[in-house]
Amino acid sequence: MSQVGKEEAEESQRANQPASAEPAASHAAQELEGSPCLGRVVKFLLPHTTVEAPLPQEEEQQFYQGLERLLGPKQGRFGELFAAAGWADVTEDRFLRKLLVREGQGEPSRPQPGQEVTVKLLGVLEDGSLVEKDPKLTFILEQGDVIQALELGVQSMQLGEVSFLLTSFLYAYGHLGRDPDIPSDASLLYEVTLLQIRDSPDLGLLPPSARIGLSKQKRERGNFHFEREEYQRAMRSYQLALGILDSPGAVPPSPEEEEELQEHQVKCLNNCAAAQLRLQLFEEVLASCNAVLHIDPDNVKALYRKGKLLSERGEDQEAMNILKRALQLEPTTKAIHAELSKLAKRQKGQPERPAPTGVDGLVQPAARQSAWAGQHHCP
Repeated sequence: MSQVGKEEAEESQRANQPASAEPAASHAAQELEGSPCLGRVVKFLLPHTTVEAPLPQEEEQQFYQGLERLLGPKQGRFGELFAAAGWADVTEDRFLRKLLVREGQGEPSRPQPGQEVTVKLLGVLEDGSLVEKDPKLTFILEQGDVIQALELGVQSMQLGEVSFLLTSFLYAYGHLGRDPDIPSDASLLYEVTLLQIRDSPDLGLLPPSARIGLSKQKRERGNFHFEREEYQRAMRSYQLALGILDSPGAVPPSPEEEEELQEHQVKCLNNCAAAQLRLQLFEEVLASCNAVLHIDPDNVKALYRKGKLLSERGEDQEAMNILKRALQLEPTTKAIHAELSKLAKRQKGQPERPAPTGVDGLVQPAARQSAWAGQHHCP
């Protein structure tokens, strides 16, 4: 198996987590090293504030009783709630609204951007189907770790508060939905209890293994956004993942940990380059490729991307040298052969075939990809 093929053998994981369980688009799954898996939380031994969660059975019973009071015995009338009195508008467009069920501990107890929160979560579709259930969902505010409805809604809450959050698809799972339980363009009604607020971890105090785990979560969240074609959000998640790995003043790693840190840096940088390609940020793509090659001079994906971009900029000789190096490392890769052939024809003045759809040969629809051409790096 080729170097890149081995990297792509890492199987995508999934978890029944409100903000992350999504179907992977075939081309995106090939482009990224792995895919989102946010069913895990990271625990930090730092001072924090917390409230006790009710018993699960009691809370679910109260949840359904509250739904019946809101909607009556028949479900399916979310549309009326978007215009109902008594609800507070979290967003100006009124597509994300909140109804207070139980007051919290006062205005000073509101969480701030960058803090870590833990919530109890239950969510239903308009037909009453329970599609979201998490007794302790933990995430950091304003880092794109959850859907926008939760990100924005929780910031409006106080510690200990219980509220209903009503969201349209715009702030939930969008046009794609979430296979198999949330259809496209679906509105959702959540009951959210804000259980815990604490400061985000001091990365400098975390051992390398903890930073690697936290960085991996961010990278997987980036994959979640990438698969949904939310490339700006994906790039931000990958950059956050890199920042965790590169934290200044962090605990020095052992030689083995240093090797693992570099491995994860390469994955983040290659994924960042994939998102930057989709956003047509070509200078940033080259910077990401150069950063990969500084760590791993034989990284074929970075060599291919850099060579192709240089070729498209007319820097033929440097592109030829880089692509030949990539071909030495992966002699059976059709995408590299094709790019070198195009370069050779251009230098001879021969007409070229039309460029494939997309920014580079690595981002073609799955049906048109070679065995390697669609692969990008990330877990």
